[in-house]
Amino acid sequence: MRIRRTILIVDDHPIFRHGLAQLINQENDLEVCGEAEDYHGALKCVESLAPDLVIVDITLKNMSGIDLIKDLHRRYRTLPMLVISMHEESLYAERSLRAGARGYIMKQEASESVIDAIRQVLQGRIYASRDVTDSLLTRFVDGQHTALESPVHALTDRELEVFRLIGEGLGLSEVADRLNLSVKTIGTYRERIKEKLGIKNATELLRSAMKWVENDQTPGEKTSQ
Repeated sequence: MRIRRTILIVDDHPIFRHGLAQLINQENDLEVCGEAEDYHGALKCVESLAPDLVIVDITLKNMSGIDLIKDLHRRYRTLPMLVISMHEESLYAERSLRAGARGYIMKQEASESVIDAIRQVLQGRIYASRDVTDSLLTRFVDGQHTALESPVHALTDRELEVFRLIGEGLGLSEVADRLNLSVKTIGTYRERIKEKLGIKNATELLRSAMKWVENDQTPGEKTSQ
């Protein structure tokens, strides 16, 4: 009997987890060994189940998927991770790969590409779209960001997470609670974001963040779920 490679799915949407698990379990060489909806659940599952691969979403209940990837990569250096997310790959794919993931897929493409991506990552390869690959190669050759990129690309991973949460309508104290940081620290990140994006005040920041979140999550424009 052929041994199945085990996969842990980390995503805060149960319907998506269920559908993805069904898709994976149809393969005779792959099986889902567990599911988690947040950072702490994912850590427990990895420790107890020792999966061969972890599928991670960028947006989790209590912490960014990027933070989870960084922590898992630090604790389990050889553990392959594949990101499946609704967020725009031009902004998040490179961040995910730098954090320690081995591949990135947009959710609307998952049903067509996920099995191939899983197998490639399990074989030690990097899985990314042609656009992402071309962008990474261009950046490697040029040694800098291209002039066509949005100023949002200049934000660090943590600044981007704060920007996204502000755009979802959370106040500073709510952002602080979500990220387990102090309000003062979040205020510092907010000031850095304003400086990098050329934003003058909190009202303009909120408007800009909300517009960005709307575009990032709108089907047919930049991404779809």
